[in-house]
Amino acid sequence: QVQLVESGGGLVQPGGSLRLSCAASGSIFKIYAMAWYRQAPGKQREFVARIISGGSTNYADSVKGRFTISSDNAKNTVYLQMNSLKPEDTAVYYCNGDIQSDYRRSDWGQGTQVTVSS
Repeated sequence: QVQLVESGGGLVQPGGSLRLSCAASGSIFKIYAMAWYRQAPGKQREFVARIISGGSTNYADSVKGRFTISSDNAKNTVYLQMNSLKPEDTAVYYCNGDIQSDYRRSDWGQGTQVTVSS
């Protein structure tokens, strides 16, 4: 069993910053990659950022230069630092893990709401 728990969402004004966290726990032998996705009301879930076990990262064009993904491997935790937030960043943010447990699996967290509004 693997669990992913996000935290750090909230309400922020345009131009502000937030840091999201996602902690993975349970029967984990290896984490291949962790990623953030988001889903705005009435829209499909979309990719935001990914970090693989070697440390390489990639981002959606819409967040490049504003968001930074990082990880603490000792804590099985991934972070998303979000700066210069815009109203269009408003969404539920989900953490995804590509994880080796008893088998290789893809797990999702429950999501955390980010609202950017004045």
